[in-house]
This record gives sequence, C-alpha cells and structure tokens, in this order.
Amino acid sequence: QVQLVESGGGLVQAGGSLRLSCAASGRTFSSHGMAWFRQAPGKEREFVASISSQFGIVYYADSVKGRFTISRDNAKNTVYLQMNSLKAEDTAVYYCTASRPWEAATTTPLDYVYWGQGTQVTVSS
Repeated sequence: QVQLVESGGGLVQAGGSLRLSCAASGRTFSSHGMAWFRQAPGKEREFVASISSQFGIVYYADSVKGRFTISRDNAKNTVYLQMNSLKAEDTAVYYCTASRPWEAATTTPLDYVYWGQGTQVTVSS
C-alpha cells in the first residue's frame, strides 16, 4: 500500500512558477511509475506528466511540454512537478498517482492504483 501526499499548490499570476511535491509512504517507491494528472471544474481528469520507475523516462502532455518538468528523488520517496510559464488554463486540482510496482507509467488514469488527495493550483490572468 502506498499513500501519497501532495503539496505546493497555491495562487500564482500568469507567467509565474510553482513546484508541486508528492511524498510517498512505504519502501517500494522506486518501483512505481509516477504521474501527475489534473482536473479543472466541469472537465475530465487529464494527464499532465509521467516518469517511469526504472530509467526515469519522462513523458508530457502537449499542453505542458516545454513548461513543466517532472522528476523524482527515490531517496526521498518524492516526485516533483516544476511548473513554469503558468497560464490561466493550467488552473486545476493536481493529483499525484502511482502505478503498481514495475508497471509502466502511462497516460491513462485507470492504469494507476494509488492517488493523492490533490492540491489546488490557481493561475490568475
């Protein structure tokens, strides 16, 4: 069982930056593919970024490519999402999620089994 706790959300002006953190419990963190999803009011949850367990391979949604960076620190059981050049359309609740051990980090929410409670990111224009 893995518990995930996000932090770092808040209110920022357009063009600004935020760094989200997701702290994971347990001893198997390094074996889990990790990802960030987001959900805006009235919209479906959408993929933002993922990072694989073994080689740290990263993948981004087109909407955030070049602006967001996902990374992980296995020694700290933490995954990060650095968000730069934020836009009003980035406003959403951001969720951290983990796959089953040694499964791929995909873009599909149904492939992830552990979810954090979410952290609100609001970008004012």
